[in-house]
Amino acid sequence: MGSSTAMGEAIGGVLGYAVGVAVSPVPLIALILMLFSARAVGNGLSFLLGWLGGLTLVSTIVLLIGPEGSAGDSGSGIVKVVIGVLFLLLAAKQWRSRPREGEGAAMPSWMANIDQFTPVKAFWLALLLSCVNPKNLGLTIAAASVIGGVGLQGPQEAVAVCLYVTLSSITVIVPVVGYLVARRAMTPVLDSMKEWLTTNSATVMTVLFLVLGAKLLGDGLVLLSGAR
Repeated sequence: MGSSTAMGEAIGGVLGYAVGVAVSPVPLIALILMLFSARAVGNGLSFLLGWLGGLTLVSTIVLLIGPEGSAGDSGSGIVKVVIGVLFLLLAAKQWRSRPREGEGAAMPSWMANIDQFTPVKAFWLALLLSCVNPKNLGLTIAAASVIGGVGLQGPQEAVAVCLYVTLSSITVIVPVVGYLVARRAMTPVLDSMKEWLTTNSATVMTVLFLVLGAKLLGDGLVLLSGAR
């Protein structure tokens, strides 16, 4: 397979996973609350740095330890099946825990003190949300498995990872850059985003887990059947 073909296959293979990571209501709500705090600029930039760093770290680790060859197809298939089943279970959990009509959506308790965060805390929070959160961790492992399985060389893998991380972070990059460039214009937009995400977070995550879980499970089964 030529390098350009392999790169195209890698980018096409990770697009869906990148969109799945980008659609992360809780991290976006946390970021918006930070942009409304007294340390908005420092916290926003630190959050962005931690988010980018977490996704890059997981991708790099997977590429360094990932299997190659026919064993790689089997290994990647197993990874995708496991993550797919996990996502389907998480979809059921999200659906059961959704707020009933007339009830307010429950947000994590740590968000109550987010306006008191320092840039250091913002960095570590973003790192945890990007690379420890089950959804983002699973999707990044799957994406890195795709990148590592198409035959790219080291520098090309680095480019593919950078593209994946950038696409996955677009919903974090845009609010931070928008706030820095046009603070007054972005404030009502961010406020509206926060209200919508808070209200619809459970529904968004249920649909996302269901779609991604079904896709990963199907892809994994195809890889496992082809590796035999």
